[in-house]
Amino acid sequence: MLSNKIRIRFLGTGTSIGVPQIGCQCDVCTSSDPRDRRLRASALFEACAEAAGGADTRILLDCGPDFREQMLRIGMCDPLDAVLITHEHYDHVGGIDDLRPFTFDRQLPLYADAYTCEHLRQRLPYCLINHSYPGIPQLQLKEIKEGDQMQIGSLLVTAIGVMHGKLPILGYRIGDVAYLTDMTELSPASLPLLQGIRLLIIGALRHTPHLTHQTVEHAIGFSRSLGDIPTYFIHMSHQVGLHAIEEEKLPAGFHYAYDGMVIEV
Repeated sequence: MLSNKIRIRFLGTGTSIGVPQIGCQCDVCTSSDPRDRRLRASALFEACAEAAGGADTRILLDCGPDFREQMLRIGMCDPLDAVLITHEHYDHVGGIDDLRPFTFDRQLPLYADAYTCEHLRQRLPYCLINHSYPGIPQLQLKEIKEGDQMQIGSLLVTAIGVMHGKLPILGYRIGDVAYLTDMTELSPASLPLLQGIRLLIIGALRHTPHLTHQTVEHAIGFSRSLGDIPTYFIHMSHQVGLHAIEEEKLPAGFHYAYDGMVIEV
């Protein structure tokens, strides 16, 4: 990795229906703590050279239905260098049309596996056709697979194989940071690709078991199997509990990420 630091902005840390959940009156969904308000999961990775002070590379992780609001929240108008898509579920791709302000003067590459690429072509044919027309997002769909490496600006990105229940999806290693959302298991072939990471960002849906997501406890166990690595949880439902209370229960080195949180590695 050529740049000195990676800045990670957590744009959304919630599950597919977000938090608060419509119609729910639980303590979390009625909380006044902004850390308990979670948009759909997404993050912005920025490579920051210390001497320059700004970012020279910006990569968006997933582009869900809250993308427009997430960009307005942070006042983001800087160019994006790429979008990495983990899988084709709506909460991870529902905002792709809203990428158009970032493509007025350039094509924006979208990286995804073959299954996701095919589904995106079916859902968004007006965005992903050979002969486009003015006003639509100018997107360049790039098909990748587990183990592929891409140099995006000053950041080296590696595609990580992940199982989301029975569905193979992708996680990503960006520099020395791993981003693994919606995971139940890691592909055995991808385990060596995580060697030497300095930070783990991983999905942790709730405390009770789920067929297609890890629990908080499973995510802690997976992180510990990799070593003593600072870990931030994402893709959480209201069933995780109140942030202020649950954060205090976590072991040292583990944290619940929240919308708007910014960390540097």
